[in-house]
Amino acid sequence: MLKRLRIFLSPRNFRLLLGLLAATGLASLALTVIGGDQGWAVALQSLLLLVFLVGAAGLFLSRLPSEERKRWLGLALPALLAMLIGSLVAPQLGGLFLGAGLGWIVAGMFIFRRAGSVHVKTAVKAMRKQDYKAAIAAMDAQIREEPRKAEHYRFRAELHRLAGRLSPARKNYQRMIELEPGSAVAHNGLAEVELQAGRYPQAAKAARQAQELAPDEWVAAYNLGMIEDRLQDSRAVIRHLEAALAAKIPDSRHRLLAHLYLWRAHTRLDDAAAAEAALASLRRERAGQEEWQVIMSADEAQALRAVLADDIKQARQLIAGEPVSIPR
Repeated sequence: MLKRLRIFLSPRNFRLLLGLLAATGLASLALTVIGGDQGWAVALQSLLLLVFLVGAAGLFLSRLPSEERKRWLGLALPALLAMLIGSLVAPQLGGLFLGAGLGWIVAGMFIFRRAGSVHVKTAVKAMRKQDYKAAIAAMDAQIREEPRKAEHYRFRAELHRLAGRLSPARKNYQRMIELEPGSAVAHNGLAEVELQAGRYPQAAKAARQAQELAPDEWVAAYNLGMIEDRLQDSRAVIRHLEAALAAKIPDSRHRLLAHLYLWRAHTRLDDAAAAEAALASLRRERAGQEEWQVIMSADEAQALRAVLADDIKQARQLIAGEPVSIPR
């Protein structure tokens, strides 16, 4: 459970959460010793609890997609406001306001939860148990009921990838593209499958289509730069990964590899100054190395290990100052 939480939050945010818990907890304990059950002490303890809840909520929300973040903000803000009012206006009723706020969040999770089919829920449960055969069978049943819903093909494609079955994964992404030809997500998914299969020209073609459909998003440019690194198209690597970094790659682990591929590209082009700058940027992303270490230790990371293990190893060697070589 804690390992999954650490992967979801990232090691940095997980440490921040533990630090926030420790700081507010110790401060609350100190108030108990100093102030006992006096009103001012109870009020400050309520504020400390609110600080922890707001901080924890911020850490969790920062890891969610935009739409999910908005939904959870709609649930959390009324509750947090109720707790704040209770702490400041009527501290003696802080417990009541706290209970009401938490009750609203719990109720909202049920009232506003997204409807999901039985087959999809079955597939998710089976995936968590790494029973990919059962998960795929559940999605087969779902697709028979809703054959024109593109997101079902995406989920089934990912299940096939987790099971190491690249050919059916490719077919599912191709079907998704037929249903939604303007979907950058579908083209990106196909590019990742082709990359995993070692079909770099096909991967580059799909990634270019994704980048054309989403020119302002970092994911498409990042994937394209990574594939071009395999093709040793150094100038294209630099162009696309600089665009990805300019679009603000949010995770340290992806910035780490972006700087690694830029270092390789500049090294291949014998641009020593630019290569040194890329190396310096890579070494500032030590948190990304830790993130990859946590993610790669998961059983579900087999597909990622096949594609990225050597890159992550080389990034670690560069951070440690060990000599490395690159193919030219």
